[in-house]
Amino acid sequence: MNDLLRSLGRALASAFHPRMLWLTFKPFIVATLGWGVMLWFFWQTLTGTTRSWLEAWSFTGTLYHLFDWLGFSSLHAVIAPFIVIAVAIPLIVVTVLLLIATLSMPSVIRFLGTRQFAGLEMRKGGTWYGSLAQVLWSTLLCLVLLIVTLPLWLVPPFFALIPPLLWGWLTYRVMSYDALALHATADERRELVRRHRLPLLLIGIASGLLGSLPTLLWASSVWLIVLFPVITAVTIWIYAFILVFSALWFGYYCLRALQRMRAQGHGGASHGAPVPY
Repeated sequence: MNDLLRSLGRALASAFHPRMLWLTFKPFIVATLGWGVMLWFFWQTLTGTTRSWLEAWSFTGTLYHLFDWLGFSSLHAVIAPFIVIAVAIPLIVVTVLLLIATLSMPSVIRFLGTRQFAGLEMRKGGTWYGSLAQVLWSTLLCLVLLIVTLPLWLVPPFFALIPPLLWGWLTYRVMSYDALALHATADERRELVRRHRLPLLLIGIASGLLGSLPTLLWASSVWLIVLFPVITAVTIWIYAFILVFSALWFGYYCLRALQRMRAQGHGGASHGAPVPY
């Protein structure tokens, strides 16, 4: 637990370093341009299709009657756009995570390697192709789980529990590989993940909970839909910042664990020798 909290503190301090802040803008620019163009051209089609689907669903009529009874008849017009946004946000999060893993994570680990872990030997047990395979496979599984659990997102308390768990698991899978790819051998990486699976998963879930904060911005009011382009850009940058912070947290924790494991393997820690942090 001490290592977990110590890594958290160091990651938080490093997240505001100018180099780390710059790393948030690369995925932000790419994701904003990509999703901005897509939603700009397909917004009417997506909302129209969703509205047609809702009108064909018997439950929608009951929901609309409830809105009328409560005096919120104007909500009829925003349900379809809100659902489109609710589906788009998880896909945007996955996009930003993939961009962080490919564009920012290597720079984060090099930053830590030169500043905090300069004496840690680089054994390069991970590869770019291995990272890509890990990202694609984990993302595919996460999207399948997302689709399967999507109906539960409308039911309390699942809408508050499922997203952080999904993003936490995905973040843990992707970032634990990338955090150790440069410094650990393949065997060391597998052993470290086996030993520290629970703390790494906790870091992932904590990152997932932080990642749910921008979603609360949307959930706070359906009327924010009229500010969709601006709010989307803001939330994408917040996601990017949170994921760079998560990358630093995973990096500090994993490299520290690797440092300690190697010291113990050579008898350093077992004889009371301090392991520098």
